[in-house]
Amino acid sequence: MKSIPVRSIVRISVCAALLAVCSWISLPFAVPFTLQTFGVFITLILCGGLEGTLAILVYILLGALGAPVFAGFEGGVQALLGPTGGYIFGFLITGLVRILFDKLLGRGKAEIPALAVGLAACYIAGTIWFISVMNGRGGDYTFGSALMTCVVPFILPDLAKLALALLIGGRLKKLGLANK
Repeated sequence: MKSIPVRSIVRISVCAALLAVCSWISLPFAVPFTLQTFGVFITLILCGGLEGTLAILVYILLGALGAPVFAGFEGGVQALLGPTGGYIFGFLITGLVRILFDKLLGRGKAEIPALAVGLAACYIAGTIWFISVMNGRGGDYTFGSALMTCVVPFILPDLAKLALALLIGGRLKKLGLANK
């Protein structure tokens, strides 16, 4: 069995913690406005696809075990099974998209498209989950109405968070703080 370098473990742990802190910075809406997507972007920029996805997985597992790492200081399986849980699982999909792009095109060769496609996949997964949970509770959401509630208001802010993550990530890479 191959051992994981200490630097990788530290990077994964720090990024999982960063995701928690980013989720705590929150404005409540049907889907809370948080800095989680910024945390996902910077994690995948600094760690790359594999380590970044592991950091996201650690973050989700901590939350599932009850640590208050999600928006509104929530934790537990009930938070993951609630209306916004699909977006949290969507972060993992964003990481998997980054891994796919890294494998197909080479690590870091298509960072912006990988993160943009990953964000779109996150939106789709989260919206489908939101509809399922809300309609299961007596709601009447269509895909279009859910997009208007859960995605459209977040597109520009998420693109701004992506730009900020690319800027900060680029500077941190120059300082040697990213996975090579």
